[in-house]
Amino acid sequence: MLVDSHVNLHSDQYENGADEIIAAARDAGVSAMLTISDKMESTDAIKAIAEKYDFIWRSVGVHPHYASDHLDLTPEMLIAEAKDPKVIGIGECGLDFYYEHSDRAKQIPVFRAHITAARETGLPLIIHTRDADEEMAEMLVRESEEGAFSPLLHCYTGGPKLAETALSLDGYIAFSGIITFKNAADIRDIAAATPLDRIIIETDCPYLAPVPKRGRRNEPAFLVHIAEKLAEVKGVSTEEIAKITTDNFFRLFDAAQRPAVSK
Repeated sequence: MLVDSHVNLHSDQYENGADEIIAAARDAGVSAMLTISDKMESTDAIKAIAEKYDFIWRSVGVHPHYASDHLDLTPEMLIAEAKDPKVIGIGECGLDFYYEHSDRAKQIPVFRAHITAARETGLPLIIHTRDADEEMAEMLVRESEEGAFSPLLHCYTGGPKLAETALSLDGYIAFSGIITFKNAADIRDIAAATPLDRIIIETDCPYLAPVPKRGRRNEPAFLVHIAEKLAEVKGVSTEEIAKITTDNFFRLFDAAQRPAVSK
């Protein structure tokens, strides 16, 4: 059993075949998925997918790319949406100082609203961070002093210090198909150093297809290639990685009811 902790099934790239993509994932051994919110306007589309399948959950939140369009976002708005039992995480949210589709100063209060919502609901905080390691680490530490929350660094591409900060706050790190890329030795080093009980895996589909599927539209079915590479990095079997990362997912996202696996 594998769990894809970060899929974007409402993407326009799946508009003609989300059901087929989901079926292919199940055939590949991906037994559960978390489909991620990018902006509040996507809620209805994401909710429809999650409600259709008992093994798919959803998050609620605003990607930092869209922060400037959500300056009125409050923790209360996120908390209200999170009352749906299908919502098991807050985000994807955070800081993106690489693309800066939203001004840096506007990203910070929107991210802070998500942190407050995660703290109040007890749901994990699904974090996007790019070229903002120092600022992210400072925010996580400072906000943790106001009350605990569970950070998940999704699709990790940062440096070792940010990873260490998240782990020191009882956080988790999610690795994507990037760990299969030839030029990603630094990310594999971080994966090697991360305790097994703090790792989960994801595709971030339809983006970042892993080797040997690189260049194609990514799918949850390709999660197996990420599990295989992580197993190689950690020096364990793929079966062990599947079990460990699945256990870790349901420990972190404890609002999700683990589906029964047929024997």
